Amino acid sequence: MRCDELMRGLGRCVLLLSLVFCQLAHAQSWDKAIGNSSSALLADTSPVFLPVEEAYQLQVTKGAQGLLLDWRAAPSYYLYQHKFAVVVIDDRGARFPLAVDYPPGKAIYDEYYEKELQVYYDAVALRVDLPVDLKAQAWTLAVSSQGCADAGLCYPPRTQYFASSDLGAVAQRLVEIDQPSSLVANAVTVIDSSASARPSGLNLPLMLLFAILGGIILNLMPCVFPVLSIKVLSLTSAHLGEHSKHLHGMAYTAGIVISFVAIAALLLVFREAGEAVGWGFQLQSPIFVSLLAYLLFAAGLSFSGLLEVGARWMNIGQTAATGTSLRASFMTGVLATVVASPCSAPFMGTALGFALTQTPVISLLVFTMLGVGMALPFVLLSWIPGLLEKLPAPGPWMQSFRQFLAFPLYASAIWLLWVLGRQTSIDQVAVIAIGMLLLAFGAWLGGTGAKPWKQVVALLATVIALVFAITPTKIVDERLWEPYSQVRLDNLRSEGRPVFVNLTAAWCITCLANEKIALSSTAFAETLRVNNIVYLKGDWTNRNSEITALLKEFGRSGVPLYLYYSPSGTSAQVLPQLLTEGLVQTALKGK
Repeated sequence: MRCDELMRGLGRCVLLLSLVFCQLAHAQSWDKAIGNSSSALLADTSPVFLPVEEAYQLQVTKGAQGLLLDWRAAPSYYLYQHKFAVVVIDDRGARFPLAVDYPPGKAIYDEYYEKELQVYYDAVALRVDLPVDLKAQAWTLAVSSQGCADAGLCYPPRTQYFASSDLGAVAQRLVEIDQPSSLVANAVTVIDSSASARPSGLNLPLMLLFAILGGIILNLMPCVFPVLSIKVLSLTSAHLGEHSKHLHGMAYTAGIVISFVAIAALLLVFREAGEAVGWGFQLQSPIFVSLLAYLLFAAGLSFSGLLEVGARWMNIGQTAATGTSLRASFMTGVLATVVASPCSAPFMGTALGFALTQTPVISLLVFTMLGVGMALPFVLLSWIPGLLEKLPAPGPWMQSFRQFLAFPLYASAIWLLWVLGRQTSIDQVAVIAIGMLLLAFGAWLGGTGAKPWKQVVALLATVIALVFAITPTKIVDERLWEPYSQVRLDNLRSEGRPVFVNLTAAWCITCLANEKIALSSTAFAETLRVNNIVYLKGDWTNRNSEITALLKEFGRSGVPLYLYYSPSGTSAQVLPQLLTEGLVQTALKGK
């Protein structure tokens, strides 16, 4: 097997496995997949944890005296007392936190919190008084909790929803439901009634323009720019007629647009199924992050001239004159979309937030325009001869330029390793780094003209690297801030406390830049202290349905999102996506 065929197969595996990840995005399936895979790979030497809905079962009964929350925990599993929270949401979307009557629990020393905490094993019944003014109307109960297993796993905070019905009954068991979409829509009206908080259908032309502009800016990202640059230079170095250049431009566009439409379709399907997903959701999977790091590393080796991945798959830096190169142009568009998935751009977040609150037809239209915007620079160069002629003439400099463009790809791969470290552990980062080493070794050993035994060893090295990438790992929580939760936010607002909310993720470049520039200074910390402002940070690096719900309330499909709740205000002030220290100071001081 030739090395270019090997890497072509690797590229296809990356795309196929990313789709497989989408099937694992459902929380139950993901938990079961981790448990089953760990058992198989480690030969039952590591514990298999229950899905969260099996580890902790809740029944809610409404009686004449209020509500009874009856919890059952599996053996060797426990629930934190301080993580319980109960909120009633009326039919207008208003939230009413309820006081919980806690029975005595068991005191344990928690290594993460570094203090003694009260927990409940086996079973616990919590009593909650229902406000008198809510007993005669329809409402939804939101119950938040968090539990851990003695074997070492702590589950993310979880919120369950129960609908009231048959209010005349003396004792009635409430039925658990998915969070109704109407609650999210109504909550926007309660929190922020401004017209700009959530775009309406009348803004469709503006949102389509934002999508096109966001797509154009995506080409400047370090993952995408090298691919686009070499693709453009391939047109200048190939002897193509105008018609052939047009065809290559359209094939490249088709690859991008179809990829964006496919992503949009998956997002809509998962949202209809009740999943909390948004743009960049695939980056919440350590498996996808690992495979994408491999792909960028392999592309960097190709740009450096150390790996012959071949023009027939990506058409990078080679002639586009052959008949099969149209397929290569299409695959280059697909590749550009895949490597752009970690990125967000100005205008793009607003357009995507609008898209995911509209009908499927409008949502697909916005994603299509995003793809058109991303393909637009290459299309213009391939259709307007005058623009292509302004580029430098082909020559030896192209080889040096191609090698130079490898470094943004290497940098992107390193950044993805950092994201992986935030999601899992430094040990997993080391494993994937070894996988990269195996990929490089396999590419060198199994190059063009290599003997069969060398090709076999190269294939084996690639397979081992892929196994490293898809092996489940334990997620390590390294939060150093007070985490965001809707219950915590509601409690703070009911107390009249000012609150600053930062929704971020490790794979969001804009978020990281904002935190470095505006949210890490001594002045920022002093402003929080002097004004008694509570700083809630929602980390969306891994999947979190509560953070996704808050994003949706404000018409966003991805991070960053910055909100400031003043003590006297009834709505949240939405800060821009690009922050400066002065802008944040002005918002927090109310000037």
